[in-house]
Amino acid sequence: MSDPETLRVYAAKSADYAAITDAALRNDPILSAFIAGLPGGGSALDLGCGPGTAAAVMAAAGLQVHAIDAVPEMIALAAAHTGVRAEVKTFDQITGSDLYDGVWANFSLLHAARDTLPRILSTLHTTLRAEGKLHIAMKLGRDTKRDAIGRQYTYVTEPELRSLLAAAGFTVTKKHEGRDMGLDGTYADWIALAADA
Repeated sequence: MSDPETLRVYAAKSADYAAITDAALRNDPILSAFIAGLPGGGSALDLGCGPGTAAAVMAAAGLQVHAIDAVPEMIALAAAHTGVRAEVKTFDQITGSDLYDGVWANFSLLHAARDTLPRILSTLHTTLRAEGKLHIAMKLGRDTKRDAIGRQYTYVTEPELRSLLAAAGFTVTKKHEGRDMGLDGTYADWIALAADA
């Protein structure tokens, strides 16, 4: 994510976003299933970690967690969680191979430009170990636009997301859908897919 306005919004609203994500993720069955699918003591990347709530839950479950986000204010919050290694980094700065047993990309890649998604997903596949697990959640739609508070979004359809994952080498294993209120106070439909590398 490199859109300056989106980064500015998250920096200014980091505490508000932390309150929302803490309530949503502390007892999230999708996150619990993701953790259960990884080997005990395994490694996970929290991609676009925000304030680090999911990373904290993963660390508390015994995983070795690397949390990255492009917003320094978010990384400051994430780094405060016990057992979380937090680093300011963009999607474009991800490198390495066979590093993680799982990648948690929860409503983060929706801020990536559409034409960068194939490359980012391919990079994530490379960072995963054999039989690694990916969780990706995106908002559903067909366009690219800003929300009411200025964040840039790339919306996807389910077929589009499945196609992107297949092209990057992933096999989808599970799907969840829902509708929730976001930081901007509006409701949006979303999809979450679990996939194997």
